Order: sequence, then structure tokens, then C-alpha cells
Amino acid sequence: MTVPGWQEFRTSFGEVAAEYAALRPGYPAGVVPFLLGAAPRRVADLGAGTGLFTDRLVEAGHEVVAVDISAGMLDQLRARLPQVRVEVGGAEALPLADASVDAVVAGQAAHWFEIEPAAAELRRVLRPGGVVGFVWNTRDERVPWVRALGELIVEEARGHEADQGVVERFAAALPADVEVLDDAVVQSLTPEQVVGGIGTRSYVAVKDAAGRAEFLGRVRELLATHPDTRGRELLDLPYTTRAYRLTPR
Repeated sequence: MTVPGWQEFRTSFGEVAAEYAALRPGYPAGVVPFLLGAAPRRVADLGAGTGLFTDRLVEAGHEVVAVDISAGMLDQLRARLPQVRVEVGGAEALPLADASVDAVVAGQAAHWFEIEPAAAELRRVLRPGGVVGFVWNTRDERVPWVRALGELIVEEARGHEADQGVVERFAAALPADVEVLDDAVVQSLTPEQVVGGIGTRSYVAVKDAAGRAEFLGRVRELLATHPDTRGRELLDLPYTTRAYRLTPR
């Protein structure tokens, strides 16, 4: 069996774009003002995907340029947020002019960036006094059934869901000072929606049809048999949210 490479994982989301938009969690309202302050800014949202973080930026009154390597993901964003400019591209070669944005942010995406070339691009497109913001949602495994779900998928995930030291490496490459905000968000989902959400993860999206069906069947079985989820029509899936504000020196 061929093991998918980093680039295949990174580009795997286009085929599950609609499900991603419907089933992935959003972000707490307090994250955007922590990263950007109250005044409107021009913001590049990198790895914007279907626009889950873009939603929050627009709600807060910021002008957004959404950038993603997947045109299919951006189609979902464009359909919901037609006023937002979208550009196909990656963090390592941004389709933006020099000193053209006040901030660069990435929700659930910076672990896909190549640190050194991306840091150089962030420096290039940021205006003086600009900031960088990275955000991740992580399932809250203090909840027993969520911990059991995490144990089921940990080997499949292979580290593709968290910051994995990315912030520290970006802070050194820029260089930048770092501030942190901790928050939380909860999704209310049917068990089948939980299964569908897991199906949008890169480590599932790269599987063939038989592999996906087998793996998601195990997730479905867990939810059907775990004492905290068995027989329930609606589940609260909690996430911890961590936001990092990097201020280049």
C-alpha cells in the first residue's frame, strides 16, 4: 500500500469541500478581536478553505482576501461570501502585492505551510506594524467519549490536526513575539454528522472508497456502543480553541 505524502494530504480537501463547509466547527467570536483589535483591517486569510474563519473576519468588519490551494474549497466560500476576494495559491507563493495587508491569519491551516518560504512571504505582504494570527480547534478529550474517539483515530491522524510546534518555528523565522488566547467552541451534531465530519479529515479523505468506509464504520460503531453516546440523537462535540498572535519584530 502506498502511504500518502505530505502534498497529497495537503491537497485532499477539495473532494470533500461541501461536507467540510457543513460539518467542521467554526471559531469563538473572541478570537478575531484578540488577533486583530477592533479597527477594520485588510486581512489575508491563508488556507481559507470553505471560509469558516473568513466568516468571523467578515462579521467583525474586516476586508478579507481569502487564499487557498483548492479551487473547490474556495467555490464553497465564494457561494456563501460573494463579497470576499478569493485567490488560488499557497502560503509559500502568495498571490498578493508587497506590503498589501495589515494582517495574515490562518485557521486550522498553518501546519500545512512550509515554514521558511511562508515566513518570507508573510514578511513581504505585511505592512509595517502588521500581525500574523494562527488558530486551531482541537477536540476536547477531557470528555470521555471524545477521548475514545481520539484514541480510535490517533494513528490515522499522524499529527495532521494540531500546531505541532509550528508557532514556535514561525516565531523564530519571522522573527516575532507571541501572545496566546485560549477559548472553546461546541458543535451540536447527530452521530452521523460526527462521522461525516471525521470523513473530511485529510487522513480519511486520502483513503480509497473501501478504506474510508471501513474506517468510518469503526467510528460509527464507537458512537453506537459508547455509554455516553449510545442511543442519543444529538451529541455535543467540544473543542478547545487556541489562538496565537505573532507580532513581527
